[in-house]
Amino acid sequence: MTPRKWSIITLLVLLTSAVAAIAIVIAGLVSYPLVISSSQEVGARNLAQLANVTANAIDEQRSGPGSGVGQGLIKTLQRESISAYLIPRGTLNLEDLPFDFSQFFIDQLDNGEDISGRVSSSDSEYLLEGRPLSADGSVILIQPISVAGASAGTIIWRLVLALVIGLIIAISLGFFAARRLARPLRRASAAATSMAGGLRGVELESEGPREVDEISTSLNALDSALTTSEARQREFLLSVSHEFRTPLTAVKGYSEAISDGILEGSQAVDAARLISSESARLDRLVSDLLDLAKLGAVDFTISAVAIDLNDFASEVCQVWGYRCQDLQVNCTCEILVHGEFVGDPIRLRQIVDNLAENALRLSPSGSTLAIRIEQLANSVVIEVRDSGPGLSADDQEVAFQPGALYERYRGVRPVGTGIGLALVGRLAQRMGGTALVGAAPEGGACFRIEIPQRGKAHILSVNEKHRSDGSVPNSAPNSGA
Repeated sequence: MTPRKWSIITLLVLLTSAVAAIAIVIAGLVSYPLVISSSQEVGARNLAQLANVTANAIDEQRSGPGSGVGQGLIKTLQRESISAYLIPRGTLNLEDLPFDFSQFFIDQLDNGEDISGRVSSSDSEYLLEGRPLSADGSVILIQPISVAGASAGTIIWRLVLALVIGLIIAISLGFFAARRLARPLRRASAAATSMAGGLRGVELESEGPREVDEISTSLNALDSALTTSEARQREFLLSVSHEFRTPLTAVKGYSEAISDGILEGSQAVDAARLISSESARLDRLVSDLLDLAKLGAVDFTISAVAIDLNDFASEVCQVWGYRCQDLQVNCTCEILVHGEFVGDPIRLRQIVDNLAENALRLSPSGSTLAIRIEQLANSVVIEVRDSGPGLSADDQEVAFQPGALYERYRGVRPVGTGIGLALVGRLAQRMGGTALVGAAPEGGACFRIEIPQRGKAHILSVNEKHRSDGSVPNSAPNSGA
């Protein structure tokens, strides 16, 4: 069962609500005792004022004609649930009072001092204020703490109401903020879905927070990269199709001519040879395409056998010497080898042939093709140079990418399918080597491939690694691949 996916709006609203609720609970826990304490302090101050007023009123009543304890004061005391006790000096029996009253308070009043504090009875707790009178005696006012702190309830309810309103505002703000944040994300999701469906040219506006804007920027970059890549693939397929069409046309035309009896005798033999040559060319193109495809697969194996580099280099120079002679191109070979080398002779020959074929295609009559094979301590270096038009710095950056140079120089230079150099770069990388390109002393391009010597055990371990996880073995930096 697929787990339920929450929308970002729901998650943000829930998160905002949770944070606001936690803040309300914390604020309530912190505020409650403060409100209670503050309310009781206010009640104690009010009781102290009433005690002063009551003592003054009693003194005025005793000293002569006056208003005395008026009805207004009595009503105020009754409304506030305040009990008043008039205590003559020296006649108080503490047991007569309905609350616990210490002798310490009596002594303070007898000494003419005001008293303030709290007393308790069996069922309640009271605030107490006592005032000495000018005549012998004193007056004591007590008020239940529950009454004195009654305003705390009102304050708490108002505080709760304010916090609830704050929670509602927080939820509303969270909802609108989540909608604003989700809008560019939804657009990005729609754009990604359109791109997955094959639509290109999708342009997202920069909006929202930085992280969301980075998603839009990345999708725009991905769209541009896909457009470029697919255009290159189309050009590559067109070029490959053209390369296939030419030999296929020759094979079809000459085979039909032979089958129709148009060509006979020596002409038929020559046509058969041409058909064989074009078939070999087709076979080479198909092999290169398959090798290029296999380089990204897990079943592409690299052999590790002992190679006599003297024989290998001599064969290379002989084959390409004949090719150069037919095209009136000067071929120079430099062989600096001294023994055996453990590697894959077929893949090494593929590298040499593709580089030489590419160089020869750009080499006019009278130019030079140079091949250099050098054996180092633990590697072999294959270097192919020409005196053709060469490659710019930008060309060198993409020289080993499939079809990149074909796309740039189609119709300008003699170009192939764009497969050969890509195959060279990936073969070098797959064998743990490097493929570099630069300027040649002859004036054209210089391709330098270095392949390290590998033992059979190492090659087998690399192949096992490919079969297990599909990864590509580590290689030295490849400037062109």
